[in-house]
Amino acid sequence: MASILAQRPPPARVAPLVGPWSVPIRDVQPPWTVPLTDGEHVLIEYGVAVAAMSLIAMLTRMWSARREVGDRYRPMVHASVAVSAVAFLSYVLLALELQGGYVRRGGVWVPQPEAIGTWTARYLDWTVSVPLLVVEIVAVSAVTGRAASRARLVGGGAAALMVTLGFLGGVVIGSGADFRALLWLGVASAVCFAVVYAVIIVVVLRSLPVLPAAARAPMTTAMVVLLVVWFVYPATYGLQGIVSGGAWTVTEHLLMSGADIVTKVAFGLLLLRVARIRTASDVVAADDVHPESIWIDQLRQSEGERAAALRGSDPR
Repeated sequence: MASILAQRPPPARVAPLVGPWSVPIRDVQPPWTVPLTDGEHVLIEYGVAVAAMSLIAMLTRMWSARREVGDRYRPMVHASVAVSAVAFLSYVLLALELQGGYVRRGGVWVPQPEAIGTWTARYLDWTVSVPLLVVEIVAVSAVTGRAASRARLVGGGAAALMVTLGFLGGVVIGSGADFRALLWLGVASAVCFAVVYAVIIVVVLRSLPVLPAAARAPMTTAMVVLLVVWFVYPATYGLQGIVSGGAWTVTEHLLMSGADIVTKVAFGLLLLRVARIRTASDVVAADDVHPESIWIDQLRQSEGERAAALRGSDPR
């Protein structure tokens, strides 16, 4: 036990404020430096495993769905496949770091230097997947042409910068123990966060009047789900600078694993529904053709070319 306590960083030191824009100088204990009990370690493993399995299931569903939507909306499916694949690989890496980064001594899982990988793996995922989530929602929206390109560029660029700034403040500078870096880079990341929100809200609000009536509810729900659940990430980032301990480390991991499931699986399935409804609407309006009939909730929304041809050749 003495060896475990010796690995804990010294208590936080706080210096007086100097100047109107100064902040206290204090030490932060990053979550990956905290010893874990058996129960805490297995809870993190549980959250990681459930998220990984959900993502591989989503990857399978989206891969099978690539022909269920028209060419116009297929980039959404491709982006979702990429999101699921990247996130799944990051969770495999996270699981490996969780096993290799901790050593069990005296009934306690003691973090090693490699344990930082349990956090960096998440940022690697977000740097790629968050911009792709913006691509997904733009792909099924009614925003087209230069406006769509601008939304992808601004929204995706702001998303990538948001995650990168958070990574620098939360992990890189001072190995995640520098409170000022955590604070100020968090503020800069929040500005990018607001830009991403603005892009998504504008895209959806401009699309709703144009979308088929059946597609408006899932599109709105997808936006609300994404914008609400995304708050988990900055909240967890902020917790890093305020609290520490095994229970909080578990809480942060479970929150992020749960948020990843919602934003990558539930969000993607809602947008897939929008894409399928829009495809059926386009076929009915003769704006597109589709080889297969489109069924949603066991109800046929449009008749495919093959079904129509077979029906036309029926001698009856």
